[in-house]
Amino acid sequence: MTIKDTVRKYSQKLKYVTHIPAKEVEILIGFLLEKNNIWLHLNYNNEFDKEKELEKLINKRASDYPLEYLINKTSFYGESFIVEEGVLIPRPETELLVENAVEILKNRNCKTKVLEIGTGSGIISIMLALLIKDIEIIAVDINEKALSLAKKNAKKHKVSDKIDFRLSNLYENVEEEDIFMTISNPPYIANSYKLPKNVQYEPKNALFGGESGEELLKKIIEKSYEKGITYLLCEMGYDQKEALEKYFKELNIKEYSFYKDYEKFDRGFTVKYK
Repeated sequence: MTIKDTVRKYSQKLKYVTHIPAKEVEILIGFLLEKNNIWLHLNYNNEFDKEKELEKLINKRASDYPLEYLINKTSFYGESFIVEEGVLIPRPETELLVENAVEILKNRNCKTKVLEIGTGSGIISIMLALLIKDIEIIAVDINEKALSLAKKNAKKHKVSDKIDFRLSNLYENVEEEDIFMTISNPPYIANSYKLPKNVQYEPKNALFGGESGEELLKKIIEKSYEKGITYLLCEMGYDQKEALEKYFKELNIKEYSFYKDYEKFDRGFTVKYK
């Protein structure tokens, strides 16, 4: 059976889990053959000899298992990152968080120390290390597997020398007093929220932020305020703006702004403490 026929056959099995079934079959074929999409289309009429391996992947994907975990990679900010089960899959909207940080950091004319809380696969810290020349980053997480993966991604992108990865719950193992910015995409989903089936394969401690969802965000805001951090940038849930704005006022924080994601939902905030 040719690659073309294989795509036609197996895309039928994925039509209920993705809006791009044929494209996903091509991605899985490319993964098995270690070929890119251009090669695939130039060789569409060639015989495909790995149908058994493909069928296993297709059956797993048909159960809503994330494509990124199957191929062990994802794209973020135009770069390729390693992805592994047990670590949160990067989302496109987090690129906006990186962009907001870059806008603040790019005009500084001295080495800047940044802390990332909940680094996961390391994408935020790594992109900042790639985009900002004079930067020193501390990246923390409570998940040892996440830290291991983040180190692999930092090595892949040749920025290991700019990032200090640490096992830490928030600021627990961060003693430095000269941190200019804290950045975080923390868990912010309410514990009672029923996750879509595909998201249920991802680690719960990277998703759920408490009974109402914003508890962990409030802890980060409070601790950053106490630490005298200049800037705090966080991603948040689409329905948390009102609660967080109220909390800013309780702490007498006057300089803050919110931003929307690609779908025009409230998605994050920037706080300037001093």
